[in-house]
Amino acid sequence: MSKTKKKNQESSGSFKHFAQRVSVMLLEAIALLPFWFLYLLSDVLYMFVKGVFRYRSKVIITNLKYAFPEKSEQEILVLRNKFYRYFCDVSLESIKLRRLSAKQLHKRVKFSGTEQLEAMAQKHNGAILLAFHYNNWEWSSALQQQLNCKLLMVYNKMRDNKTMDNFLQKAREKWGGEAVSMRRAPKESFRYFTKNEPAVLGLIADQSALASSPMWAMFLNREAAFFQGPVKIAGKTNQPVFFQEAIRLARGKYEYRYSLLVEDPGQTGDKEILLRYISKMEEVIKSNPEYYLWSHKRWKHKRPEGTALIQ
Repeated sequence: MSKTKKKNQESSGSFKHFAQRVSVMLLEAIALLPFWFLYLLSDVLYMFVKGVFRYRSKVIITNLKYAFPEKSEQEILVLRNKFYRYFCDVSLESIKLRRLSAKQLHKRVKFSGTEQLEAMAQKHNGAILLAFHYNNWEWSSALQQQLNCKLLMVYNKMRDNKTMDNFLQKAREKWGGEAVSMRRAPKESFRYFTKNEPAVLGLIADQSALASSPMWAMFLNREAAFFQGPVKIAGKTNQPVFFQEAIRLARGKYEYRYSLLVEDPGQTGDKEILLRYISKMEEVIKSNPEYYLWSHKRWKHKRPEGTALIQ
């Protein structure tokens, strides 16, 4: 490598690091804003996202058309705009989590079904909690305050932005839970399991898996790949599987409900667990579709030949 090329790379890396630091400083400033100002900012952001940027509009409209083929073009556009407004709110609320006080949390967040989740986790030496990108999933990290066992929150590590990744990890862990990268999730789960220390393993399990995944199923009228890790861990440990539903009570106010999805994964089987999870997600999404993350390129892969659909 020439000295000039090496110098340019070092300069580029320094600028990138500086930009990331500035970005995090901005996020820290936003997190300090009072809620009334935060939502004023969200309203302004919504005007730009809807009228100027039209953030991933084609992706959103395509996803909505597949999910709701019975809706007209106008109804789809209305849903897209409702999604934009929700997306602006939830993006800023996720940043606000970093400085959300215990008093604000108590005022804005409710939990139900945690008694059964706790009891089953103690009985079976742990539990699997399947959530998805619906409503404000980030604030559910406060579930740790409702549990006497450890909450392990699985997340996708941001490889190209360590500064931002650290910001989000600190926000998620502020209530005492432990953020665990997806790669480490099985190992950490089994570590608690073998030590007879109950832990709830929380996963946002609707993320797009690689096309090579053996688990493909219909999701919102399209073929989609799913990670097999969550159901494999449940089957191996025979820990009960719970479902998290995030309900928007008002702007900036949520209720997180926990319901038992599968009590005996070892006897139920991987495919049935996945199908129950998908069915529950679809039920919730169809009730209030604007609160799902339609901008996510969830269906970007094609099912390989020879891989059967789970039905």
